[in-house]
Amino acid sequence: MSFKFEKLRIWQMSMDFAEEIYKISEAFPKTENYNLTSQIRRAVDSIALNIAEGSILQSLPENKKFLGYSIRSLAEVVTCLYKAEKRQYIDSKCFKNNYDQAYLLMNMMISYRSKIK
Repeated sequence: MSFKFEKLRIWQMSMDFAEEIYKISEAFPKTENYNLTSQIRRAVDSIALNIAEGSILQSLPENKKFLGYSIRSLAEVVTCLYKAEKRQYIDSKCFKNNYDQAYLLMNMMISYRSKIK
């Protein structure tokens, strides 16, 4: 037995993505604990949380609304990645790998949202 969201590929990917972001943010300077580190972690966790919450709703507009929250949270994570690279907390390879993962996840979420009936 499982919850509906556990079967969703976008939920599974967002869970893995969150763990990766958490790992890289551990290396951010301690001065960022209450700023960029906290922000990127809250945003990345919000992706899977909103996918899960939206998936249990019976209302189509509500489900799409929560997917929209997930998409916006993902955009926030990407912006934090840009900031981390500019501040030299991550290198360009780390940025590109995570950016590419975010781009794939974004496209999958948008596609899933458009197919919900």
